[in-house]
Order: sequence, then structure tokens, then C-alpha cells
Amino acid sequence: MIRTIISLPREIKVWLDDYSKKKNKPTAETIREALKEYKEKVESNKTDSLSATAGLWTEREIEGNEYVEKLRSEW
Repeated sequence: MIRTIISLPREIKVWLDDYSKKKNKPTAETIREALKEYKEKVESNKTDSLSATAGLWTEREIEGNEYVEKLRSEW
């Protein structure tokens, strides 16, 4: 495992220490879990965006390349 140093606002550090103590685990473990959860959330949002936009062009009657060329010709 790689070690790193981060700076936190005092109120976040106090909350983090209190939360970790209540959960009876090291603060570092709380941070690792939070970052892992955040990473999964960010990565799932990328996938969701791709899924949400898949097939949007299928209802258009013009091909994508034709559409781009048409827009460029208007410049």
C-alpha cells in the first residue's frame, strides 16, 4: 500500500476521527472506504452517461457525417 499525506479542514478531521472512533476502526480505513465508494460512484456515472445517450441518433433521418458537413458548410 502507498502512503500519502493530505491536508483537511479542522472540522472534517474532527468529524472523521469521531466517526472512525464510533465505528471502532482506524481513520485511515474510513478514508480508504470513502475513496473507494467515491471512485465507484464516479465510474458508474460515466457508464450511466453512455447508457443514457446510446441510440439518440437512431431517430434522425440524416447520417452523422452528413449532419456535421452540413453544419460546417454554414460557417
